[in-house]
Amino acid sequence: MLTIKPIDDPEFRAYGKVLGGYDTTELMEAASKIPLPENGVAYEAAIPSLEACAVMKDLEAHAYAGQPIEIGMCWGMNTKLNCLEYHRDTELNIGTGEYVLLVAKMEEIGEDGMLDTSKVKAFRVPAGVVLQVYETTLHYAPCQAAAGEGFRVAIVLPKGTNVGGTGKPDFEPFNDEDRRLWSRNKWILAHPDTAEAAQGAYIGLKGENIDIAGLL
Repeated sequence: MLTIKPIDDPEFRAYGKVLGGYDTTELMEAASKIPLPENGVAYEAAIPSLEACAVMKDLEAHAYAGQPIEIGMCWGMNTKLNCLEYHRDTELNIGTGEYVLLVAKMEEIGEDGMLDTSKVKAFRVPAGVVLQVYETTLHYAPCQAAAGEGFRVAIVLPKGTNVGGTGKPDFEPFNDEDRRLWSRNKWILAHPDTAEAAQGAYIGLKGENIDIAGLL
């Protein structure tokens, strides 16, 4: 049975870690001013008011060793898994409030290109921390940490990742991974019972489409 564990649980070490030393106060204040969508989840890869915060330069210099970055946000109301994605780089998450992250490991994708959702783990993340999500960690939209409340999570990625949901190269797939490519630097495994699957995303999840609503 799925349980929600804190990120200081030893089990989380395989998925990511907290990066210390950053002042995220200004970023959290800027993100908190963006209204929640009326329903569902919104995502923007780069938001000017967030990128204007001083911490952007620190994240670019320290966390990404000078590589250009973007700061966007995923925000709204969500309790379901729906999909898992990965990038060729680390992703950083910074929430204005507590949130829940559903994750799995890339090596748990089977030879058939499918991942059983029974492999998915849930972790509760405190507000304000800079959470590094490893390149090999499958993840997707965060979930709210309390019933009836939404979430706002700033998302930091290398510049150009998933901008506008575009940028996917136009090619004939060489292999199954090419079929998972959804947009620039974003590979996706969708559950069959999702809007993403209906839009043509690679169906790579089998089992229950996890919903943590009953755990909140």
